[in-house]
Amino acid sequence: MSALVLLDYLGVALFAATGALVASRKQMDIVGFAFLATLTGIGGGTVRDIMLDVPVFWIEAPIYLLVCVGAAGLVYIAAPMIEQRYRLLLWLDAAALSAFGVFGAFKGLDVTGSAVVAITMGMITGTVGGILRDVIAGEPSVLMRREIYITSALVAGVVYVGMRELGFASPVPALVGFSAAFGLRAGAIAFGWCLPQYKPRPGRDARKL
Repeated sequence: MSALVLLDYLGVALFAATGALVASRKQMDIVGFAFLATLTGIGGGTVRDIMLDVPVFWIEAPIYLLVCVGAAGLVYIAAPMIEQRYRLLLWLDAAALSAFGVFGAFKGLDVTGSAVVAITMGMITGTVGGILRDVIAGEPSVLMRREIYITSALVAGVVYVGMRELGFASPVPALVGFSAAFGLRAGAIAFGWCLPQYKPRPGRDARKL
């Protein structure tokens, strides 16, 4: 099994686990755990494949659904023993975001040959599942946090595509892309790293125009 395929399975499993952790915070039943885990685990990849007009990955390989349900079951059993679930959710989300940022870029590049499309697909694959999770569960969206988030998925795609273009052999681009994205997101979680924020200026007085 290649490093890229491993990253894909890792991303699905970790995102599914974050969905199940949110279900535990909402005190849902086991079916709710499985539903939210599956939605989060396959959401980004589904949107990516639809946009690329290729067969949706989990329809071709239903084992991805079993991975999501398995992650949900493990979290359902283990969640009562985890004290800081939201903190764990952030770290699992960071790892999944990094894995999907790379795999989405790989698939976008493989299908279209375009670096720009590949990087965009990495961002979509890495962020959409978490967005769906938070919207459906009524949780504060990770996108609304000040710390770096989408930029991590962007970095994953840029590093992966850039190293591919420079001729680095697999699995080096995938591993370096994942490490760069995870390191950036880890710094954002641990130290509050963020990009400069927009600061609005008061509008001009219409009477002085």
